[in-house]
Amino acid sequence: MALDTQISIAVIGAGAMGSGIAQVAAQAGHRVFLHDQREGAAQKGRDGIARQLQRRVDKGKMEQQDLDGVISRIQPVASLDEVAEAGLVIEAIIEDLGIKRQLLANLEELCAGDTILATNTSSISVTALGAEMKKPERLVGMHFFNPAPLMALVEVVLGLATSKAVAETVHATATAWGKKPVYATSTPGFIVNRVARPFYAESLRLLQEKATDAETLDALIRESGQFRMGAFELTDLIGHDVNYAVTNSVFNSYYQDPRFLPSLIQKELVEAGRLGRKTGQGFYSYGEGAEKPQPQTEPEHPCDETVLIVEGNPGAATPLVQRLKESGLTIVERDGPGQLRFGNAVLALTDGRMATERAAADGISNLVLFDLAFDYSQASRLALAPAEQTSDAAVSCACALLQKAGIAVSLIADRPGLVVMRTVATLANEAADAALHGVATIADIDLAMKAGLNYPEGPLSWSDRLGTSHVFNVLTNIQNSYAEDRYRPALLLRKNAFAQKGFYS
Repeated sequence: MALDTQISIAVIGAGAMGSGIAQVAAQAGHRVFLHDQREGAAQKGRDGIARQLQRRVDKGKMEQQDLDGVISRIQPVASLDEVAEAGLVIEAIIEDLGIKRQLLANLEELCAGDTILATNTSSISVTALGAEMKKPERLVGMHFFNPAPLMALVEVVLGLATSKAVAETVHATATAWGKKPVYATSTPGFIVNRVARPFYAESLRLLQEKATDAETLDALIRESGQFRMGAFELTDLIGHDVNYAVTNSVFNSYYQDPRFLPSLIQKELVEAGRLGRKTGQGFYSYGEGAEKPQPQTEPEHPCDETVLIVEGNPGAATPLVQRLKESGLTIVERDGPGQLRFGNAVLALTDGRMATERAAADGISNLVLFDLAFDYSQASRLALAPAEQTSDAAVSCACALLQKAGIAVSLIADRPGLVVMRTVATLANEAADAALHGVATIADIDLAMKAGLNYPEGPLSWSDRLGTSHVFNVLTNIQNSYAEDRYRPALLLRKNAFAQKGFYS
């Protein structure tokens, strides 16, 4: 059962996150005590909330009386003693184990025995935070995402001693506040900061391998994968110091598991002080008058072919065939291994092997691989990767085929899994491993990635749509290409692939 709005909430820490949490609780109808040890910081936080809400009033999105009500319920307090009557205390202070432990010890002394103590930590173990508490069962993680008033997700994190009743109360309260809470166990990165690592890591690796440039990789992730931002845009926004630190934290917490290996490119940016938007330079420049570079896009390729031969079932690419048909091409269907023939080009959806390797192993002349799209009927851009053996004329035909359907083409170097496919496969793999180890349920993992990071679809749901066997094959082939444990298929994914079942079936 959610906490009644008659119960006061206290937020310790009046920075951007703490103030945002205070706003959320106050908008839900609670009286909120906002405390910060820095003199004047709590009042400054309250004033900042008022300015944010005033902009909503000015735009006609909020009534003035509602703003006044929210602000009247937020009470800056100078002394920690003044939060004693709160029924829920949420700490949102510096990410330091010792400092947080001291604060929790003080709160245990000040607050009633049934007061729930919550931590907004994004990286510290809830179990470790509660280890020195007298009643660690009252401590729970309540991890909001920035900006807290706008982001829907709240990770409700259970430490080893956390009471189930406490976790359920916080989960219900977050729901009552209009959030989408998920349960997670106290493991490094919880759900989002763990499962999201491949999203950044694979683009960074492709950049390091000179597959193409940053702006093209970002465009493919957006326009083909339908993610809100590419990895380089997003890390510039987050700040490379922050993103790199989280990656290192997860990497070290999992005893240097190669799945979480940090990037040398990002390390160099951090060392150079090129932290992204906040310093004016990251992967992109943000100074006055700076223009964002454009992705590499193939010019129009002439091709007089009008017949597309579809050999076998194209699987996930079936909507692409339908789109090509609607572009006026004549479609001829015949038996085969699920590939497309257009002129002298053979096109196939990536299976994780390099085009050059696949062409040699399967005896395919003029092979060009195309990347995964979230929705081929809507994709505005696709990556193509030709084999070394493929002729220039065949590459031109392959480009022309997609261009006939109004799809921009980015030619990239021949790398395992291309861009979107390897990103989605590795996200699904990490999500499967998290589910296997009981970090969260399959449904909560997918919900966390959608609500916390605005993914177009949860990675496990997306894996089901692609076919678990296909995702397993992609990962196996990428692992074979690199001979690295980084791409080893998770045990649950492997089992489902051989059982020919999905995560939801």
